[in-house]
This record gives sequence, C-alpha cells and structure tokens, in this order.
Amino acid sequence: MTVTVAKGFVAAGVAAGLKKSGNKDVSLVVNQGPRKAAAAVFTSNRCQANPVLWSKQVITDGEVEAIILNSGGANCYTGSEGFQTTHATAEKVGELLGVSAGDVLVCSTGLIGDQLDRPKLLAGVEAAAANLSADNGVQAAEAIMTTDSVSKTAQRASAAGWVIGGMAKGAGMLAPGLATMLVVITTDADLPSHILDSALRSATRVTFDRLDSDGCMSTNDTVALMASGASGVEADPQEFVQLLTELCQDLSLQLLGDAEGSSHDIAIAVTGAASETDAVEVGRSVARNNLFKAAIYGNDPNWGRILAAVGTTSAEFDPYNIDVSINGVSVSRLGQPDQSRDLIDLTGRRVDIGINLNSGSAAATIYTNDLTHAYVTENSEYSS
Repeated sequence: MTVTVAKGFVAAGVAAGLKKSGNKDVSLVVNQGPRKAAAAVFTSNRCQANPVLWSKQVITDGEVEAIILNSGGANCYTGSEGFQTTHATAEKVGELLGVSAGDVLVCSTGLIGDQLDRPKLLAGVEAAAANLSADNGVQAAEAIMTTDSVSKTAQRASAAGWVIGGMAKGAGMLAPGLATMLVVITTDADLPSHILDSALRSATRVTFDRLDSDGCMSTNDTVALMASGASGVEADPQEFVQLLTELCQDLSLQLLGDAEGSSHDIAIAVTGAASETDAVEVGRSVARNNLFKAAIYGNDPNWGRILAAVGTTSAEFDPYNIDVSINGVSVSRLGQPDQSRDLIDLTGRRVDIGINLNSGSAAATIYTNDLTHAYVTENSEYSS
C-alpha cells in the first residue's frame, strides 16, 4: 500500500516513454484531504535541479495538493526550457485535478543535462491522473526507480488510529544534506504544517542525513511529507516524531541495502565524541574513505585505514586514545594493536565498525557500503 496506506491518499504509476526500457516512469500522489498540510526538505547541493527550485517555492505556505514525480531524466542544468517543463508539469496536474499549480510539488530523477520529452511527460501526467487509486501505491513506488533493483516502501501505525506510509528511490549519489534522493511520505494524522516541518527535520537529521553510500550528493534530493487528517485523530507530536523517524530509518536502510554494486552494508558507530557534530564528521570521514571501503569489499579487516580516516577530521580527540572494533573484535586500543585481526569474519553482508574517541559522551552512526568492481562498472556505463 505504501503512500496510500494512509486514508485520504490516492496514487498512480504509469509508463510515459521517458525510459528507454519502457518501464513505469511517471508517479502521481494526491492528497484528498480534508487537510492539505505538508513539509519538505531538499538537497543542500548548491547546484539544484529545476524541480527542486520549483518545489522550494511551493512548500513555503505549508500546503500541497499533489506530488508529481518522474524518472528517466533529472531536468537539471536544462536552462529555461527545463524550468518551463517543470512549470508545465505542475500546471497539467493542477488542470486535471482542479487545483492550483502552486500547490503541486514536482520531483525528477535521472541523467543530468538532458531535456525531458515534454509531450511524453505531460501525456504521462494525464495517464497517471486517469489511473489514481488507493490501490496503486506499489505502482507509484515502481515508477520512480532508476538504477534501483527493487522499490522501497515502508509503513508504521499508531495505536491511536493514524498511520504513516512512505516510498523512496535511490541506489547511488547517496550522500545527502537534509534528504536523500526522492522520498514521499504520507500520513492521515491531523497535524498542521509547522508540526510536520519540525518532525520531518528531526527525523531526516538522524536517518537519511546519516546515510553516506558513496560520498556523492544529488542535485535532485527531495523528502516530502503530506498529512490528510483523514483519520480524524490529532497525533501526539512526540509519538509522531518517533514513528516518522522509524519509517525514515527503514527506508534509508533499504536504500543502503540496494546501493549500486555493494556487497557489504557498513554501520560506523562513533562513540565517546566531544559533540554530535564531531561524531558525525568522524563517521562520515571513514564512510567516504575509498581505501577503507575497498578493504571491506576484499574482506580485509585493515583497521589502519579507519584510524587514518579519523585523523583527517577536525574532531576533538587524542590520536593515541582511540579504540576501534570490527564486528565486535577490539583491534586497536590506546594507540596500539589489541586482538588479532584474524578473529574477524567479514564474509557476511553486515559489517559493524566501532570507534570510541574517548573524548565525551556524544555519539552518532553513519551508514555506508563497500566499494566494488560492480559499482565502478555500473557508473561508468550509466549514461550509455
């Protein structure tokens, strides 16, 4: 059911011919109310796609009627023509639904620098609008896939009677600031937009923002949250943040598990940091270290590469009072070797890295994956 598990939402996913494969490539999610509250966060990349520029204007009043998404083209660095395509897409949605184009978020994903085929896209919008249903959540999730091997969906339910549903796409360029790739979340809880905004930023900060697959940040990242209020239940804000965070973490780990060509999912838990900022910086430095990632791909517990990555940060710590563990085996303690690396088994998909900076009480976990031949192959052929 994904984004249509919440009452008050319908969706569709259709093939418009934007993808050479002929697979679904246009997705539409509509909030039928009675409330039309919304919030969204976007990439912090300064080079932003036309749909992001449009949607940042739309969300300012906290009200959204629908979200239209396409795969098969990012509509980024496509100039005024590309922005006109984004505008025309929102206008077409507005025309078909009888709403203002200024209440329609637009999202695109795919290759940067190519113009979208506007006639095909607009025809896809018409087809999607004609196929809206509460049963089409899965199709909507499939239509936003690019290099994804599977669609990503999740849902959570409150005993109070409201639910949250979500869909996401992403398998590469997963190094976000505020968001990651394209994510649509819906809820039938009765909440105003300012509560949604606060909750979404709280949830993404510790979930999508902690996913750093390959150190590459997209130009199109968007995470949008819409509330219909159709359950008639005013959610407790604290419970809403909790369940929203669980759902975001569920989706972010699905993104990690489908990362392009990966063979290991790596959790880098940094503890004993002087601040959360330090913990995140250290974890992200290790997550982006290609020597470390290549070692994990080769099932080589080369822990020296972890410490070398830690040392490039500005975090507060004593370089000779750091503890490192791999899959529960303490390999380095107080600046010297501890247990033998031969005790470590890296043949499983999950890898846990522990780094204790012994400088405070703050902690953070960053999620990444290994660097494989398959990743290089897939990305060297992506535009061909």
